[in-house]
Amino acid sequence: MCEKGKKGKGDCCGESKGARVGCCKVESVVTVDARGQMVLPKEIRQRAGIKAGDKLAVISCEKGNKVHCISLVKASDYAKMVKDVLGPLMKDIMG
Repeated sequence: MCEKGKKGKGDCCGESKGARVGCCKVESVVTVDARGQMVLPKEIRQRAGIKAGDKLAVISCEKGNKVHCISLVKASDYAKMVKDVLGPLMKDIMG
């Protein structure tokens, strides 16, 4: 349970910057403006190799009728992932 006022490693309830859950990590918190736009921090764009003009696939995970998770994947990487999964599957189906 959180203790108000205590700072340091593993800040309150994993909400601090850098908190990890499995392979995922909270890198930053962004704000969505009135037009639905947000800015990905420069450091994250650099580490992910995202440049101006790159296309990102928006992937959502739902439970019931509510979206619980939104992920961004470079569209070129997503296409390769789909081919890697569907390619062998299609070979099996087509015989």
